[in-house]
Amino acid sequence: MRTSKRGIGLIKSFEGLRLQAYRDVVGVWTIGFGTTRGVKAGMSITKEQAERMLINDVQRFEPEVERLVKVPLNSSQWDALVSFTYNLGAANLESSTLLRLLNRGDYVGAAEQFPRWNKAGGKELAGLTRRRAAERAMFLEAA
Repeated sequence: MRTSKRGIGLIKSFEGLRLQAYRDVVGVWTIGFGTTRGVKAGMSITKEQAERMLINDVQRFEPEVERLVKVPLNSSQWDALVSFTYNLGAANLESSTLLRLLNRGDYVGAAEQFPRWNKAGGKELAGLTRRRAAERAMFLEAA
């Protein structure tokens, strides 16, 4: 399965675009639409490079979601899970109650786990609370 334009839009809307490298709230060097891989202090990119980095990152996370999820997904559920994994990493999805419930076929129970993932560095962040609410709403949509 591939992430839709709507799914990419969700990721972009919460990551925002930064063309200069910066440290995120937990101190990780980040650039573009939330890319962290290979980012160093002082890096600068163009919007086109940021777009390519985003697509490369999404394409890196899609096989992880595919590997971990054992039940059928509609496109909205897929997009929500790719956004979640883009933000938190495959290891967090793999160890989550969200995934355990989902793989048991409890889609509603899985959806109710999204809001629990709204902390960074041990602190609740309003942006993550909004992102998880948007991902949960997308996940619950019928395709």
